[in-house]
Amino acid sequence: MIPMLLAFVAQATTPVAPPPATNAGANPGPGPLGAIGKQALPARGCAAYLWNVDGNRQLVAMASADPAQIRLTIDGKSTDYALATQSPAVGFGFGGVSVYRGGDVTATLDMTVATRADISAGATVSATVRIDRPGRDTVVVPVGGLIGCV
Repeated sequence: MIPMLLAFVAQATTPVAPPPATNAGANPGPGPLGAIGKQALPARGCAAYLWNVDGNRQLVAMASADPAQIRLTIDGKSTDYALATQSPAVGFGFGGVSVYRGGDVTATLDMTVATRADISAGATVSATVRIDRPGRDTVVVPVGGLIGCV
């Protein structure tokens, strides 16, 4: 009985390797929002760098205060969408709710900004990105990140 129990415990504690990725560059996240790749700091002002929080931690959005726009990859195409409206300021040139538009896409960034003593010239962000397109489902992606300023 004891040898069988020891064999079971050894099997249960043996790490199992995850299955190999079939397409490492693909975004397995929800809906049309994909990774935007590495982004530089803006030439002036501040930018919010936002990662999805679904486990694969990909940079999926970058909103800049000047020019006021958001960069997203939707259905595999990276595009900058211009700011259309913005609620009252939450700091660093951003509003609590910012609506961006381009073509048939409306992207809404709803964010909370928190300054911290250990971050100079920036802050942390907790947010959602909502994508609306005519004739398609609305997609809401929870994101989190940092604001960096030059």
